[in-house]
Amino acid sequence: MDEERGARLRRLRWHCRRALLELDLMFQRYWRRTGDDVDAATEAALERLVAMEDHDLWDLVSGRRETDDPQLKGMVEKLRQV
Repeated sequence: MDEERGARLRRLRWHCRRALLELDLMFQRYWRRTGDDVDAATEAALERLVAMEDHDLWDLVSGRRETDDPQLKGMVEKLRQV
């Protein structure tokens, strides 16, 4: 992995730290399982998700709300599995 990609992934991991404990724990488990094995599409989906407000993101991950966006839908499914 090149230095630029490594820096992007470290930043992304940092942005996955959330104020809502449930989200924070979910993202910690996700990163423990995937490590740095994140492709560009997954990275883009994660960036979009972490840009959301915590409660909106929790609604998606907990199944209270669904999304029609296929990229986000796939990432939400991965997060639900952890």
